[in-house]
Amino acid sequence: MIEIQGIKKTYHRPTGEPVAALVDVSLRIDRGEFVAIIGSSGSGKSTLMNILGLLDLPDDGSYRLDGQDVAGLGMNEQSSLRNKRIGFVFQTFHLLPRTSALENVELPLLYSDRTLVKGLGRKALESVGLADRIFHQPSELSGGQQQRVAIARALVNEPEILLADEPTGNLDRRAALEVMAIFQKLNIAGRTIVLVTHDADIANHCRRIVRIEGGRIVSDMQVVELKNALQEAI
Repeated sequence: MIEIQGIKKTYHRPTGEPVAALVDVSLRIDRGEFVAIIGSSGSGKSTLMNILGLLDLPDDGSYRLDGQDVAGLGMNEQSSLRNKRIGFVFQTFHLLPRTSALENVELPLLYSDRTLVKGLGRKALESVGLADRIFHQPSELSGGQQQRVAIARALVNEPEILLADEPTGNLDRRAALEVMAIFQKLNIAGRTIVLVTHDADIANHCRRIVRIEGGRIVSDMQVVELKNALQEAI
């Protein structure tokens, strides 16, 4: 579904040396996978996520989505593709403070070309367990509930791919596990999920872990294989 080859990305600062965020990165993600991209701060994981989500362009390399070369598309074409096929969840919830959960979730529909949108917001909130909170404002919700609203907003256009950048970073442990359970449920239902995290425990809730350091992929293992390797090492 997602295939990148030889991706490079360098940031040029006004002063000082250029920063190579990604160096010759190649990665394939099949439909229905649940992949964690893990690495320390500054490793390049968020840059990689931005390129996968068509929020940033690589300096070199190719990106194909279902066989289509998306790096070569114009800005409007990329924006349309992103709106239809990709949902985003971030560490900060980005909810409008004086707007209900339902209204927050329905915001992406304003930019959609779908003709039938009635009921999609409620359906998305029901899928994350917030059917009884649809008229609550963010200030009336816990951090975990606010992130679930953000997940529902990412789902409202029924995208095939969900990209989550440190989605548990602002949550306590219980809320983080609840959010990861939602992601697991969504993946079991068939949605492709790519999740960026620095937390190894969170990554272990995914099915595959790709580790990136210094802008390069240094390991790529299925979680079962990783657990078996750790057991052999003990």
